[in-house]
Amino acid sequence: MKRPTLLTTAVWLALAGHARAETSADTATREFERIQVTATRSERAVADVPNTVSVIDREELDDRLVRDIKGLVRYEPGVTVTSSFGRFGLGGFRIRGLEGNRVRIQTDGIPVPDAFSIGSFSNANRNFVDLDTLKQVEIVRGPSSSLYGSDALGGVVSFITRDPSDYLDDGKEAYFGFRLGYDGSWNGLFGNATAAFGGERWSGLVSVGHRQGQETENQGDIAGVGGARTLPNPQERDGRSLLTKLVFSPAEGQRFRLTVEGNEDSADTDLLTQQGYQSLTRANNDRVIARDHQTRARVAFAHEWYDLSAGFADSLDWQVYRQDSETTQYTREERTLPAPTLHDIRERAFNFDQRTYGLQANFRKAFGASVRHDLIYGLDIARTETRQKRDGLRTFPLTGVSTPVMSPDTFPVRDFPISRTTTAALYVQDEIGFADGTFRLVPGLRVDHYRLDPRHDAIFDTDNPGLALADIRETAVSPKLGMVWRFAPAWSLFGGYAHGFRSPPYNDVNIGFTNVQFGYTAIANPDLKPETSDGVELGVRYAGKAAYASLSGYYNRYDDFIESMRFIGYNDDGLMVYQSQNISEAQIHGVEFKAGLDIGALSDAWDGWSLRGAAAWSRGEDRSADTPLDSVDPLTATLGLAYDAPSWGAELAGRFVDRKRRVSDPAYYRQPGYGVLDLYAHWNFAPGARFNVGVFNLGDRTYIEAGDIALVLDTSTTLARYTAPGRSLSASLAVSW
Repeated sequence: MKRPTLLTTAVWLALAGHARAETSADTATREFERIQVTATRSERAVADVPNTVSVIDREELDDRLVRDIKGLVRYEPGVTVTSSFGRFGLGGFRIRGLEGNRVRIQTDGIPVPDAFSIGSFSNANRNFVDLDTLKQVEIVRGPSSSLYGSDALGGVVSFITRDPSDYLDDGKEAYFGFRLGYDGSWNGLFGNATAAFGGERWSGLVSVGHRQGQETENQGDIAGVGGARTLPNPQERDGRSLLTKLVFSPAEGQRFRLTVEGNEDSADTDLLTQQGYQSLTRANNDRVIARDHQTRARVAFAHEWYDLSAGFADSLDWQVYRQDSETTQYTREERTLPAPTLHDIRERAFNFDQRTYGLQANFRKAFGASVRHDLIYGLDIARTETRQKRDGLRTFPLTGVSTPVMSPDTFPVRDFPISRTTTAALYVQDEIGFADGTFRLVPGLRVDHYRLDPRHDAIFDTDNPGLALADIRETAVSPKLGMVWRFAPAWSLFGGYAHGFRSPPYNDVNIGFTNVQFGYTAIANPDLKPETSDGVELGVRYAGKAAYASLSGYYNRYDDFIESMRFIGYNDDGLMVYQSQNISEAQIHGVEFKAGLDIGALSDAWDGWSLRGAAAWSRGEDRSADTPLDSVDPLTATLGLAYDAPSWGAELAGRFVDRKRRVSDPAYYRQPGYGVLDLYAHWNFAPGARFNVGVFNLGDRTYIEAGDIALVLDTSTTLARYTAPGRSLSASLAVSW
């Protein structure tokens, strides 16, 4: 793999970013005027937000041919999507070095289900959203617990789905559109059809989508079976989605909305990498197959009232919802063993299920004259029941005998008991404007009460006889203070302080298993404390007619990180005892930069040309172990130049990453730096008809993305497994009327 030169690195810093040109001279101004609702729980332009926020709208999703969450953040330095080689695919978001359930992912304000994994055969991810149904995506970086509670320790990724009104503009009463496309990186075909209708009071939409394809390509070159294989395992994937909304507007400024949404994905994988001789078990795996299936469904009823004009609020919105998600994963191994066993079949099944009921309500009130207050307050209540189970059966074909015993497990087992978590929160935030709004303070406070109630059942108790379960009652207070100061017509300072927290997770509090054969046991820890953070951020923004720029620095300190399954000694029976404990302290600091230039605003000869850029540098330390944090990405930047005419446009966009310089163990592999170019074009060839095409990795470079590499030794002979796809083509055709 080629490493970038010093000159290339300098170019990254000077011009890093991605581009999408617009035809108006106000391009730069509008970049910071994009409306977001996540960072402040109210409609505010990005320029008025006291922290770093990215807004990715529908047009950008289409122009970038974004098909999954990894493509969503392709040009967002500082934000990564993790993935794994083999069968499980994309995982979740990593923001400024924090990942997994420490990042809140939500759809229309409702949290996406948790991730959970254990062992080699069980991995429930958080990739639950069909991006074709979205209006825009908002990414808030840094602790956001003062508005969103426990899940938002690292930040928030907010998916906002489309409403009927997004299709029925200019007085239209009906809309129909469809999109067909192809993604060459996984030979994927996708289609989506949307119909919307509207009248004076009633409106609605129905959107259905389907996708199918094969394994995601890499640039490995070793085929065959066994642990030396670096090519992807053969896989067949398909999925479907449904989004329906029915809206009733009884009066101007008021509407009720019923939403029904569903998403389903399946994958069948031939695990060639796990075939062949297995030295640990002295068995030969003749065949290993996997079938994975995940679903998410939600029903939400919401009410919005914009002209309430009451003493307690000028406007309000509330919603009640139910959301169900389930991940099921099945693995079958056909094995040949030494005599006298000769042959056996091992079947494993994993199930992870969450059911959530919730209520959210937000109230807004403006008052004051010389000092203006925009007050927002509300409540957030949710109850979730989580069930997890692993099952298995070992069959000996020569005798017909079957047994649920597969060391170290006797199936079925639960790795934690059935758990019910209840969260109840109140929050308040005031945006205080001084000097006609040129200086704004944004104090906020949220109080969360968290309850964990585990429940005994026959499966858990059989595997963990006599184990006492721990419940939790925690109350956390999360303050923040932000500010925005427009000290000159085109300039502003922004920043502030934010406190974050994360409640002890159910699977860490009540880890449940005992294995006498292997000499260990796990015990509950009712004394686990919440993980907490304290963070500061300070930045400056410029928004002129021809250019815009934002530069910010941040520092976050994290305390009481929970380490799962930590060895703490031996019990009276001589078994090794493991327990989740608060031990880790960490700090992450960094600098982020974003800039753009409307070249056409400088000269009519360059009308339609624009340039955009972004870069992120960060450094993280595990203060407990005095080692670097492996989850912190290296210096990352993007660069793009685009031309946009009334009916067509094109863009050359680059992604550049420095080499991984710091790892927790010198023996770990460090990815080399790389630079990759992508080429996009679009053509509006008829009214309501649009063709998009993109060529990714134009130079067919071999590289590994930061979120794709596992912690493997530098001497590994299978590093090519983690490489990204080579040159690939994607295209889509959209027609609407």
